[in-house]
Amino acid sequence: MDKSKKIFIAGGRGLVGSAIYRSLQNKGYTNIISPSHSELDLIRQKDVEEFFEKERPAYVFLAAAKVGGIIANLTYRADFIYQNMMIESNIINAAHVYGVEKLLFLGSTCIYPRDAQQPMDEDQLLTSPLEYTNEPYAIAKIAGMKMCESYNLQYGTNFLSVMPTNLYGPNDNFNLIGGHVLPAMIRKFRLAKLYQDNNFEDIRKDFDRRPVENEDLSFYGITKSDEGEVKLTLWGSGNPLREFLWSEDMADASVFVMENINWSDVSKENSDVINTHINIGTGVEITIKDLAHMVAKVIGFEGEIAFDKTKPDGTMRKLTNPSKLTNLGWKYRVELETGVNKIYDWYLKNI
Repeated sequence: MDKSKKIFIAGGRGLVGSAIYRSLQNKGYTNIISPSHSELDLIRQKDVEEFFEKERPAYVFLAAAKVGGIIANLTYRADFIYQNMMIESNIINAAHVYGVEKLLFLGSTCIYPRDAQQPMDEDQLLTSPLEYTNEPYAIAKIAGMKMCESYNLQYGTNFLSVMPTNLYGPNDNFNLIGGHVLPAMIRKFRLAKLYQDNNFEDIRKDFDRRPVENEDLSFYGITKSDEGEVKLTLWGSGNPLREFLWSEDMADASVFVMENINWSDVSKENSDVINTHINIGTGVEITIKDLAHMVAKVIGFEGEIAFDKTKPDGTMRKLTNPSKLTNLGWKYRVELETGVNKIYDWYLKNI
């Protein structure tokens, strides 16, 4: 990428986009634009087209998305498929119409089938049914990826797709209902620790900083016995395996792809050009139960950790095979326990 040319980060205020913004700045890119939602509604086609006509970015990072954990995915199924498909369609088409030189679409490993062979390489895509709990989101992400591939084939564009594994890091969504598993777990364990210490003043500060749907801690599985013992109950069995990637590692990988890889590097020399996306992950997994005990240790929670097996687990295993990107020259740096300490420190500094 030419450091003097304009870069548009769609979704630059969130977990993914803000990490990409910082990575670009650290590498010397200065001509970066990333309007907020109030400045540019990506769901409105007219607004997006007017923005591209005016700004004419040379490069686009499509990091904007409606995201959430298992509860949000089950509850807001229509919102997840509609909003994500509108965002992707508007930006990808405008990028073609207004001559964007290169675009990177960020998807999610939930695009892979529920029963995909583990670890999941890129060729597992569309080989069997998706996990029902996040099917609308997954379908939207598959559509965005296939739009990039289709525009490349029909119009000769240079649009790439990457599929990051579960991300966590600065500016994460710590919503206790709609957030992803790790940030929501960080917050729940901190609230449980504060409850254990009878520190109601800091619980109040936490709720004021990030308003909640219900201020009764038991609503989130945090309870106290008559003897004063605090218990935190989490959804599911605790047995599913998950892979986690520090958001700034993901951002570094995304910039690496934009700087070093083109559509021609990943497309196949035949008529069936499929699965040209690239996994971004660690290839390392942990059970939700072990993750919970890791987070509890970092935060200092010494109460009981329980699991409600009547609640859904989601996909039991979802491990990426990142060898395609590794062979192209990139590997992650931040190990999970280091990352959990880093995100907890960030959370405490942003209350």
